[in-house]
Amino acid sequence: MTGGADTPMARMRKALHRARTGVRKAGVDYFRGEGSDRLALTLLLLAVPAIACGTIATPDWCAPSALVLPIVAGGLLLRPASLLALYAAAATALIVESAVLGPYTEEDTSARVTPGTILVVAAVGFSGLLIAQFRSRVGVPWRRGGTMLFDLRERIRVQSKLPALPRGWHREMALRPAGGQSFSGDFVVAARTGNGGRTLEVVLTDVSGKGMDAASRALLLSGAFGGLLGSLPPHGFLPAANGYLLRQDWEEGFATSVHLVLDLDSGDFELFSAGHLPALQLSAGTGKWEEKSADGPLLGVYDGAQFDPTKGTLRPGDVLMLFTDGLVETADRDISEGIDHLTGEADRYVASGFHGAAWHLIETVAKDVNDDRALLLICRQ
Repeated sequence: MTGGADTPMARMRKALHRARTGVRKAGVDYFRGEGSDRLALTLLLLAVPAIACGTIATPDWCAPSALVLPIVAGGLLLRPASLLALYAAAATALIVESAVLGPYTEEDTSARVTPGTILVVAAVGFSGLLIAQFRSRVGVPWRRGGTMLFDLRERIRVQSKLPALPRGWHREMALRPAGGQSFSGDFVVAARTGNGGRTLEVVLTDVSGKGMDAASRALLLSGAFGGLLGSLPPHGFLPAANGYLLRQDWEEGFATSVHLVLDLDSGDFELFSAGHLPALQLSAGTGKWEEKSADGPLLGVYDGAQFDPTKGTLRPGDVLMLFTDGLVETADRDISEGIDHLTGEADRYVASGFHGAAWHLIETVAKDVNDDRALLLICRQ
C-alpha cells in the first residue's frame, strides 16, 4: 500500500518546499555576503554589451563613459576575481565602440571614445578594485557592513541600559559621542545585584580616545565589564578590570572608571574610582553640591593597583551625579569651572525634579564640545 507521503502531490509539495527554502537561504546568504556573486556577475556582464549596443545605436543619449555604471556596481557587489572579469568585458566593449564609431580626432570628438573616456573608466575601475580588495581583506562585504555597524551600536546601547529601580528612586543616563557620531568611548554598564536585587551597581567608564577611535575598545570593555559586574564582590571589580586592560597590551590602553554600589533600601553607597572625576551629591537638606572623590589610579597603567572607596548616603530628595570629563573640561575651561557650570545648571531642576534633565544638561553645558560626554543621574525621591 502506498503511503500518503509517496503521492505525486506530496512529492510536489516537498519539491516546492525545498526550492523555497533554497531561495530563501540564498537570499539571506547573499545579504550577509556569504553567498556566491555569480548572479550579480552575470547581470553586470549582460549590462556591459547592452550599454555598448546603446552607445553604438544612439551615442548622443548613451555616451561611451556610461560603462562606468556597471563598473561602480561591480566594485560594490563583486569579489576581486569576479571584478577582473567584468573589467575585461568593459575593456572589450570600449574597443568595439571605438572601432564602430570611428577613430578619435581632435576636430571631431562627438560620439567617440576619447582618451578622457578611457581615463575615466580606468580610474573608476581602479577605485572599485581597491574597494573590493579592502572589503575582501576585512571580510565584511558592503551588504553586511552597515548592518554589522548598526548591530554593534545597538549592543552598546543595550549594554548601557540602566535597570528599573523600585519606587522612590529615579535614574536616567544620557550619552553624546564626539562629532555627532554613533559610537562613543564612554559607556555605562549596570546591574541589580545582591539578595533580591536590592543593590544597584553602576560602572561609568571613559576609554582613552574619542568617537570611532575609542569605539572598538569601548565595545570590548563594555562586554567584559558587564560580565564582571555582579560576578565579583564590589571591592574586586576595579582590580579585575585593571588586570583585564593590562592583558590587552594596547598602545593607548588606559581608561578612567567609577563604580557605584548603592543599597536601594537604606540609600547607603560606596564609590570606587579609577582616576575618574569625582561624583557630585546634592543634599536636599542644605541645597548644596558636594564632591564625592575616591582614590585610585587609571585602569591599565600598572598591576597591583588599589582602589579605596568613599562612602555616603542618599536621603530622600538627594541626587547623585556621575559624569565624564568631556562634560566639564574644554581647551578654554578647566575642570573646576566646568563643574561649577554644571552644578549651576543642575540647580534649575531642583524644584521641578530631575526627570529628563540628563540630556538637557549635556545640551546646555557641553553641546558643541568635540569629546564624548556621558551623564548619569540617580535621585532618591
